[in-house]
Amino acid sequence: MKIRTLLLLVVLGLIAVFSALNWSAFMAPTTLSLGFSTVQAPLGLIMLGVLILLTAFFLVFVVYLQTSVLLDTRRQAREMQANRELAEKAETSRFTELRAFMESEMKRQTEQNAASKAAVLTRLDQLDRDVLSAIEQSGNSVSAHVGQLEDRLERGEHGLMPRPT
Repeated sequence: MKIRTLLLLVVLGLIAVFSALNWSAFMAPTTLSLGFSTVQAPLGLIMLGVLILLTAFFLVFVVYLQTSVLLDTRRQAREMQANRELAEKAETSRFTELRAFMESEMKRQTEQNAASKAAVLTRLDQLDRDVLSAIEQSGNSVSAHVGQLEDRLERGEHGLMPRPT
């Protein structure tokens, strides 16, 4: 039990014991003025009745407050659950969009890499042909120069060289 509830019960118990011990004084009739008339009634009993009425009123008020707080708490819990579910759906949607974006980007990168690879291979083939052509031309050029040199040497042996005297 909470300490406030325990304290309230102790105070109510003390009032009940006090009332039981002084019941004859509570029941003693007294002249009471109501403002427009006077009445003979036991003042202690009236005051005890007012105390019981106020206690009952505050009890109803406390129950009303607790009920309204409980209903507000439940309503807020439902709203928080709905917001949590909405946030989870939004997060799931973002992850789905991110996955789709990543897949499209990966596909685009793969296609771009394939196109780059094809372009590089085409360029390498062209360069290979150009290098082979250049080597063949160089070989032909060297062969032509060697052939010319051999021709000159052969002509030099056959009369192109000065004769010894």
